[in-house]
Amino acid sequence: MPDQQATKHGGPTIDRARLALLIDRERAAYAERHPRSREAFAAAGTNLLGGVPMTWMRMWPGGFPLYLASASGARLTDIDGNGFTDFCLGDTGAMAGHSPAAVQAAVARQYGQVGGATMLPTLDAAWVAGELARRFGPTRWSFTLTATDANRWAIRLARQLTGRPKILVFSYCYHGSVDETFIVAGPDGPRSRAGNVGAPVDPRQTTRVVEFNDLASLERELAAGDVAVVLMEPALTNVGIVLPGPGYLAAVRELTRRSGTLLINDETHTFSAGPGGCTRAWHLDPDIVTIGKSIAGGIPAGAFGLSAGLADRILRDETADIIDTGGVGGTLAGNALSVAAMRATLEQVLTDAAFARMIALADRYAAGVRGVIDTGALPWSIVQLGARAEYRFCPQPPRTGGESEAAADPRLDEYLHLYTVNRGVLLTPFHNMALMSPATTEADVEAHTDVFAQAVSELLA
Repeated sequence: MPDQQATKHGGPTIDRARLALLIDRERAAYAERHPRSREAFAAAGTNLLGGVPMTWMRMWPGGFPLYLASASGARLTDIDGNGFTDFCLGDTGAMAGHSPAAVQAAVARQYGQVGGATMLPTLDAAWVAGELARRFGPTRWSFTLTATDANRWAIRLARQLTGRPKILVFSYCYHGSVDETFIVAGPDGPRSRAGNVGAPVDPRQTTRVVEFNDLASLERELAAGDVAVVLMEPALTNVGIVLPGPGYLAAVRELTRRSGTLLINDETHTFSAGPGGCTRAWHLDPDIVTIGKSIAGGIPAGAFGLSAGLADRILRDETADIIDTGGVGGTLAGNALSVAAMRATLEQVLTDAAFARMIALADRYAAGVRGVIDTGALPWSIVQLGARAEYRFCPQPPRTGGESEAAADPRLDEYLHLYTVNRGVLLTPFHNMALMSPATTEADVEAHTDVFAQAVSELLA
């Protein structure tokens, strides 16, 4: 338990009874501050599954989600008139900030001229592909509507190219709703991840799984010779941030090459590391890069990029009907509206200069949190990945997905999320992650530090 852990490491013990009282108080304050959101949620259950348009929206602590009235830059306002400094940013989808002016203008212009769905290419597409190649390395790109689609289609291409049936992922990874990835490593071997609803097949039939930062296990699983591709985030991000150990990613690349296995870097969340994600920041050399969510300023979009050699091979493969039946696409993939938004976002918003400023703000955020943790002598830590940072309730950052899952403390997560949101600071609810956007300010960061310090002070009183 986290309170036992605190005693072991010499820090203060968390009084769980006091924590429960504070959570009750904050839940009551949340309900009092958001009566219209509560009423809207109750009414929506008549026709919306779970009372929300997408069931993840039920995950907000407090018993009901906030209902949105407006959002701009790093601010949003709910229908009760409460304003928030937004560090959630749509769980990365709004990394560019809400409604950036350049994207607004591009989308309005494109929609006004040609609409959104014509099944014809536009000149913007080649520009975006060239920019993604500059940032990430792979030279041939194709567009999707989500990173899930990008990952799914990249896996299909990898299977076609290698003739192998399985993929390999890392325990507690996250790659969207790709069926094969809902698998974790357990003490008794691989198993389907808890909550894997209606799995079409047991993922052990399709997938091998190892812990992040465990090279011996990776080498053992690749030795079977049936893995088409390793799908990985260069750093885990959806079970808390888990960073690679020194030399780990280079060793992964060497092992995949030795075993004839392709390597995908999923940069959807790790894009926070810089203009070209971890791939560019850490000089990585994957065969395929996938990305989504943030590259179009809030408009649905995703992409996958292949090395020139792989692209030429798949185009020459007469059994790979990628134009029709086996086509890796969809009617709206690469639509003119999404592509225009991607160009505006990459060209004018999420620029190299913007990332430098966003990462500096995250440095400031992490330093502020670390100062509060040190002052309270708490056995907690904070992990940063470029413009993203997240505090954890363990003294050392976890090295594997399993360790990170075991370090979770849902009650502390709930308390800190409710405490901050009740004071106008919005974090990602799933694991109290904060992301900086080009519109985030030093004052926003200091506001969070002050609120976090207050929350810790009340917890330890």
